[in-house]
Amino acid sequence: MTGPVTAGQDSARAGLISGFLAGAGWQDSVLLWLPGDASFRRYARLTRGSETAMLMDAPPPLEDVRPFLAVAEHLLRLGQRAPRILARDEQAGLLLLEDFGDTTFTRALAAGAPEEPLYRDALDLLIGLHRHANASTIDLPPYDDALFLREAHLLTDWYLPAVAPEADIEAARTGLTAALTPLLALARQVPQTLVLRDYHVDNLMLLPGIQPGDGPRGLGLLDFQDAVIGPVTYDLVSLLEDARRDVPPALAATLLARYAAAFPEIDPAALDLSCRIMGAQRSMKIVGIFTRLSRRDGKHRYLTHIPRLWRLIARDLDHPALAPLSAWLDAAIPPEIRTTPETPA
Repeated sequence: MTGPVTAGQDSARAGLISGFLAGAGWQDSVLLWLPGDASFRRYARLTRGSETAMLMDAPPPLEDVRPFLAVAEHLLRLGQRAPRILARDEQAGLLLLEDFGDTTFTRALAAGAPEEPLYRDALDLLIGLHRHANASTIDLPPYDDALFLREAHLLTDWYLPAVAPEADIEAARTGLTAALTPLLALARQVPQTLVLRDYHVDNLMLLPGIQPGDGPRGLGLLDFQDAVIGPVTYDLVSLLEDARRDVPPALAATLLARYAAAFPEIDPAALDLSCRIMGAQRSMKIVGIFTRLSRRDGKHRYLTHIPRLWRLIARDLDHPALAPLSAWLDAAIPPEIRTTPETPA
């Protein structure tokens, strides 16, 4: 095996990886580590002649590959294009996966691919998944109030002290719980299904030989190890209210109408309200996550997206039912301090 196997790793981890690849028959491959993301997982592409595969290095106890395996196999049973598992060592946190190539939606869009066909395909994939009778027939945690609130409290626990060090964090947490909890019940007035949780353009792949508009079967799915069972609207707003890029409002409205037309049994008002609540909760969570990535992990590039997230939050809170959450936010984090946190010295 060639390539920087030991780069950024201790020798014991490098030895585990070498042994795993030898056992999988890929010991003579060329290995190239890919740039990292917001997690502790790392990926490398293996090349062996004309064949390629992807290595997932998810070192325990920081990561656990078992949820990824369970959801990937479930998605494959449902007819979705999750990566096929070529080899596994769950104890070591190592997986060998089918290689979907390099064309994420993000890269396709940056290269000039038309937005509407790509987003329509992604939306149609969700429609097909949500229509599948067996989508939720997997043993996954529910997206319950405790989890929603734990995520939302990332805003008060990480962002608030970064922009207002003198703030009463416990009072802010209590107020957020009181404002958000009744809304979560309203958000669940839509069907429950498999929620992938990170359904956005960075985790959607345009498979080799596929063009935008060819349909959802040409899309590969990544980064679904945190899947739960929850409202159908969560992945919908993950796609349409992207934390990392602006989705044109007219396109988002067209896609939401397309989803609503596919499910006439869902009350449109309930669908819209659930989207607003899920969107606000998700964006508040991500403001906290991006602040934590900067403060705790030294990954400051995510801070550039915080202004976009505040715009999304303001848009979602512009609904009468969300007035209590809006009032809490104005008191706890007034508009004048909704800034991008400074990079720690």
